[in-house]
Amino acid sequence: MKLILLVLLPLTLSGCVVGAVASTAVAVATLPVKIASAGVDAVTTSQKEADEKRGREIRKQEEERGRQLRLAQERCRKGKPLPTDDCASVQQR
Repeated sequence: MKLILLVLLPLTLSGCVVGAVASTAVAVATLPVKIASAGVDAVTTSQKEADEKRGREIRKQEEERGRQLRLAQERCRKGKPLPTDDCASVQQR
């Protein structure tokens, strides 16, 4: 019985070892490709990403313009405008 186990054990393990070596070889072979593609993805911007970034910038600018307009309206309403405030056009809005 022990002899049969000793003979069969290496045969059953050899399949595991071959499978592990094969999967390791595939992982090693594909690693440079994965690294290169990750590097390319990191340094390039897709059109969608560029559009989203530009949209965020435009929204920030519009928010800042609105904030400045509200501050100018408040200054004009209180009668303390800055020299750069155009109260005639600010109050009409």
